[in-house]
Amino acid sequence: MAWQGIWAAVGASLPCEVGGGARRGGIAYIGAMKLHLAVLAPLTLLLWTLPMAAKEVPLDQLSAYLNSWKTVQASFVQVNADGSKAKGTIYIQRPGRARFEYAAPDKNLVIAAGGQVVIFDARSNQPPEQYPLARTPLNLILAQKVDLSNAKMVVGHREVGDVTVVKAQDPKHPDYGTIDLVFSANPIALKQWIITDDIGNQTSVTLGDLETGQAYPASLFSMEVELAKRNR
Repeated sequence: MAWQGIWAAVGASLPCEVGGGARRGGIAYIGAMKLHLAVLAPLTLLLWTLPMAAKEVPLDQLSAYLNSWKTVQASFVQVNADGSKAKGTIYIQRPGRARFEYAAPDKNLVIAAGGQVVIFDARSNQPPEQYPLARTPLNLILAQKVDLSNAKMVVGHREVGDVTVVKAQDPKHPDYGTIDLVFSANPIALKQWIITDDIGNQTSVTLGDLETGQAYPASLFSMEVELAKRNR
C-alpha cells in the first residue's frame, strides 16, 4: 500500500475534494487507490507509552527548523491501519517538491510538485490520481515560508514524553481527520507523522535519519518524466 497521507510528506494526507466536490480520501498522503499513506496504525506507541515530561518546543522554533531545510532525504517505514507495513525513501526539495518512493513489493510513488500531489499506483492501469497540494498536510512543510504559529491548519501543540506533537487538520473540514507531526527536542528533528482518518483509522510514517544538502535533478519531481518512464 502506498502513501495514505505523507506528509508525505509527506506521507501521506487529509482527505480532499476533487472534481465537482466528489470527496476522496487523502499525505504520507490518499483516496481511491487505498493508498493509506495517511501514514499511521495502532495509535502510535511512541505517543502513548512515553512518560509526560518537559515543555513542548515552541512553534516558532519548529518553523525555523523546517525553514532551514533546502533538500532532505530519509528512509521511512509506514504502518497502515490494517497493520501492514511498507518501506521506502522520501526526498524533499523546498519549496513545493517531494517524492515518496516505495520499495518492492509495493513500488508505488507519490510526487508533490507544481501545486499538486500525484499518486502512481504500481498495480493500476489507470492514470495517476492528482490532488491539490494546498489541501494536504504536506503543504505545511513544503510552503515557501513555514509559520506554524499562523498556520490555520494547526489545532494542537503539546509535549508527550520527550517529543513535541503538532496536530493539524483542514480548518474547513475538521471531520476529514487529522495529522500529528512528531518532533524530537534536542536536537529538533521531524521523527514521524500520524494520520487519523474520518472514521478513526490511523497510518504512521516513521522517518530514519534525515540527510540534508543534496542536489536533486528537476526530473526527480516531474510527473511527465515519470509517466514517460512508465509508458515505455
